[in-house]
Amino acid sequence: MKKLVSVVVPFFNEEDNVAPLAECIAAVFHDLPDYDYECVLVNDGSTDGTRTQLDALAAADARIRPVHLARNFGQSAALVAGMRRARGEYILTLDGDLQNDPADFPRFLELLRDYDCVCGYRAERHDTWVRKLSSRVANVVRNGLLHDGVRDAGCGAKGFRRRCVAHFVPFNGVHRFFAVMVRAAGLTLVECPVRHHPRRHGVSKYGIGNRLWRGVYDLFGVAWLRRRYVAYQIDGED
Repeated sequence: MKKLVSVVVPFFNEEDNVAPLAECIAAVFHDLPDYDYECVLVNDGSTDGTRTQLDALAAADARIRPVHLARNFGQSAALVAGMRRARGEYILTLDGDLQNDPADFPRFLELLRDYDCVCGYRAERHDTWVRKLSSRVANVVRNGLLHDGVRDAGCGAKGFRRRCVAHFVPFNGVHRFFAVMVRAAGLTLVECPVRHHPRRHGVSKYGIGNRLWRGVYDLFGVAWLRRRYVAYQIDGED
């Protein structure tokens, strides 16, 4: 029996990227005959034509499952909402801006046979110097405090076994700390280099204010949470 893979993508005002990304995902799974897939595409309160694009795709393809949030809650909320609705044994995530590449999925699925979580890192990053600098500083500070061993926490390309989702505590910014919670739960994690492309449509939603400083602020809360985190196992269950 084929294994079902759920691809979860958050979108906020990315109307020009919706259809091309769905096409790229479909092309990748066309060459993965051992897997079925669904796309859980989360509209995070977009004010452009993103909702219309998602609904049109869903009308043409039953594998497309749009989720429309009532308003803009942020990337973390959109990802958690999508992952909690995912039906697949494996869950793969991407950003909705076409900078991540679904062509990395085959390698992720290979690694998920042996690991609970795969964290992508952008080996050659195509971004503005502001985004590169803020991300570099935030990653250095995060690793200095949390020692999670993940070099690119902000990379949207990740893979999870389904059981990881139960260990994610939802808060604004949690998508940068999935690895911390995976490790705190006693699950296994590996990194994988991924492709990264320049943005072709739309504009970035992040800058110094909402990426660097808020990320550094969140570190102290996550450091406390990691020390207090409770992971349990029920007798007889894996």
